[in-house]
Amino acid sequence: MDEQEVQRKRRENEEQATKRRASILGLPYLDTRSFEQTIPLIPDVISVEEMHKNYIIPLQVGTEDMSFRFMVTSQTPSSLIPKMRQEYNDRGAHVAFFLISKAAYQVFMLRYDPPKETIYDDIKIASEGDSETIAEVSRTLNSVSTEKVFNFLIDQADKLGASDIHIENLRNEIRIRMRVDGILHPVANIDKDRYRIFMGELSARADVSTASTKPQSGHMQQEIHRNGASHLLNIRVEMVPTMYGQDAVLRLFNFDESLLNLDLLGLSDDEMSTVREIISHPRGLVLMVGPTGSGKSTTLYSILNALNTTERKIITLEDPIEYGITGISQIPIHTNDGGSFAEGLRSVLRLDPDVVMVGEIRDADTARTAIQASITGHLVLSSFHANSTAAAFSRMIDLIGVNPIFASSIRLVIAQRLVRKLADTKEPYKPDAATAEYIRSKMEGVGGVGLSDITLYRPKPTEDVPFGYKGRTVLMEQLVVSQDIQGFLRGDLKDISADAIERSAKMQGMLTLEQRGIMAALRGETTLEEVSRVI
Repeated sequence: MDEQEVQRKRRENEEQATKRRASILGLPYLDTRSFEQTIPLIPDVISVEEMHKNYIIPLQVGTEDMSFRFMVTSQTPSSLIPKMRQEYNDRGAHVAFFLISKAAYQVFMLRYDPPKETIYDDIKIASEGDSETIAEVSRTLNSVSTEKVFNFLIDQADKLGASDIHIENLRNEIRIRMRVDGILHPVANIDKDRYRIFMGELSARADVSTASTKPQSGHMQQEIHRNGASHLLNIRVEMVPTMYGQDAVLRLFNFDESLLNLDLLGLSDDEMSTVREIISHPRGLVLMVGPTGSGKSTTLYSILNALNTTERKIITLEDPIEYGITGISQIPIHTNDGGSFAEGLRSVLRLDPDVVMVGEIRDADTARTAIQASITGHLVLSSFHANSTAAAFSRMIDLIGVNPIFASSIRLVIAQRLVRKLADTKEPYKPDAATAEYIRSKMEGVGGVGLSDITLYRPKPTEDVPFGYKGRTVLMEQLVVSQDIQGFLRGDLKDISADAIERSAKMQGMLTLEQRGIMAALRGETTLEEVSRVI
């Protein structure tokens, strides 16, 4: 039964109950459904305040015979009807009352007194030590009506480009923080009684319990309308019980397939050609490594989108599904409920896929299954937790041991970070001698980088860009697996440490994350401080 049918039946039941109530009260019953949206309103008989107070609405006024008809409900004060009869009779007028349902009354009142659109001030991010902005936003959030406060908060987070909303219980208040361009900013401290509103809305929309004593995960969506356009926001909800209540983190994913595009990642020509060359092969394993929030999922989805043609069967295994992509079969793996990536991968290989994306390799079983799939005619993409490409190899060897099959299956490992981009207001400066020497030592042997006269850039905050940064860009380290690297993985060499693998890769021309970051700082895209922060 659809929602419209449910509403129709509910209204029918209410009308029947009102009809029975009318016979008890000795009033004629009136079913208004056929005309409640079209009958002309009569604005000057009684005030809107009186309609709200006494649950009474004018129906008809006859000016020639001085007749008045009113609609009342079962909530109308019982003393009102005889009182009005007496008043109108004393004036020589005829008056009649009809009983209508509460639903009918609400329809009429929405016409007589439509809800007024309240415009709230946009949320601003406070700079360090700016308590007045936090106080101002706190006042705004405390004033937003109960039914709108949650939607308002999500809409504002999306407008600011925030990736996460943190709702945290302190002793006497609720702290709201937002992560913008990778940095967590305090936004507001709001009244403790708003906790119930936030948690009640989260419980209803994300299917989580406010009474749980265990961590929970949920999911919800919200349609965002702005400047005549709209987009769907996917929101992952993580909740954990704390001393003062349930803390929640909302992770926001802008559902826009057009943004999942390799060309929009900001890769250099050599980085782009490496990725495209590797994924053009019909088999092999490609690993993405990096900490949470480094953009691994966006890069993986962008690669999938580049591969997404009618000639390829693409299947993903995800926990949870963060973006929905047209033309790709996406399968949720509920690891909290006993599901496993390895088991799911073995199942989907029977479906004859060309490309498989495994959300994350977490254990030896998943690793071995992914490796097996990648040497039997499948291109397998996955993420893996490691700090660098070389560290990913040593971690994988720790997980599955020295494995010749792994050596022949792995084709590319990508490590990445996201750094904040300098806004156009940036200003150049000459670094001190120690910084210049550090840059020269790290970039020694890297071609195409001028190191004789080094210029760096610093942020210049303005009202429009309060921190001097706007957006983020990718730093990417790519380790293409050569014969020499395969030697480490087969066990041909005794030293299989991350340092040894990295030295070998650098001799073949690999640029590390640190080197990519320094190059971005020299180009004025970011700052050396940002590079140090993320690496």
